[in-house]
Amino acid sequence: MSFKTIEYKGDSVVLIDQTKLPSKEVYAVCKDYKAVGRAIKNMLIRGAPAIGVAAAMGVAIGAAGIVADDFDTFKKRLDKICDHLSQTRPTAVNLFWAIDRMQNVVEANRGKSVKQIKKALIAESKRVLKEDISICKLIGANGADLLDDGDNVLTHCNAGALATGGYGTALGVIRGAHSQRKKIHVYADETRPFLQGARLTAWELMKDNIPVTLITDNMAGHLMKKGLIDKIVVGADRIASNGDAANKIGTYTLSVLAKEHKIPFYVAAPVSTFDFNIRTGDEINIEERDTAEVTHVFGKRIAPENVSVRNPAFDVTPNKYITAIVTERGVLRKP
Repeated sequence: MSFKTIEYKGDSVVLIDQTKLPSKEVYAVCKDYKAVGRAIKNMLIRGAPAIGVAAAMGVAIGAAGIVADDFDTFKKRLDKICDHLSQTRPTAVNLFWAIDRMQNVVEANRGKSVKQIKKALIAESKRVLKEDISICKLIGANGADLLDDGDNVLTHCNAGALATGGYGTALGVIRGAHSQRKKIHVYADETRPFLQGARLTAWELMKDNIPVTLITDNMAGHLMKKGLIDKIVVGADRIASNGDAANKIGTYTLSVLAKEHKIPFYVAAPVSTFDFNIRTGDEINIEERDTAEVTHVFGKRIAPENVSVRNPAFDVTPNKYITAIVTERGVLRKP
């Protein structure tokens, strides 16, 4: 990739500021865990796998700043840092998975000095990033065979390198097919209200010279009816035990349309996105975001003052509408 989504560099977590894309390619430098938390909450970094990487690095940089000599004091202060980071985004399960993983590293190194534990946490956060990139490439390789030469593929939101440590999940599948020299054309939903498709997906694909056409969200059904969409590939922020998948708001609508038009609907996500503590998608906590994201575009008001607004960031696609789930371990089909 010609850009890095996130990295632990020196004594800082450095990440590309996705709120500035595509007009500016600038990087935010986070010197402490609170800055990492703000970056997650304010969507400077977003996408379930990328949030997981950021959370791991947030724990590591937070630990580095703790002044304590004994394990119990260090652990107590680290738990507060973990709790702070866990409050940033409620839906993406990778956030909690990464925090749990970092806490397990602390427990595994209980007998070592605080200095050694801090080093272990930094090393683990870098390992989370490296593993995520490798996982995405496996997802891409496993999913590439689902796409045929000449396919027109619809995707929603951004599940690319910007949403992961690098390479992407849904876009990883597309990149995998592209690397096999298949002629794939992508239709990217703009993805209101935050415009991740328009701002991020289109930008990523153009950088990789993968043909992409941007459409508004409400054009997707029309294109399906016209026979212009062959496959749909999306990411996921949390997948329940029964295969129900939470993804960016609007995904459920696409899945229903796909069923009506007999178009394969694929979800691409790492195994870490599965939440085996919940049975169905009804148990997934759906984040409600600031209403200004709906009433304003780039700071300019587009709706009447005091209008009532709803802004759920995600919806849940029932497993009955999902053709298959592509993971790093293979392609999962019913049952």
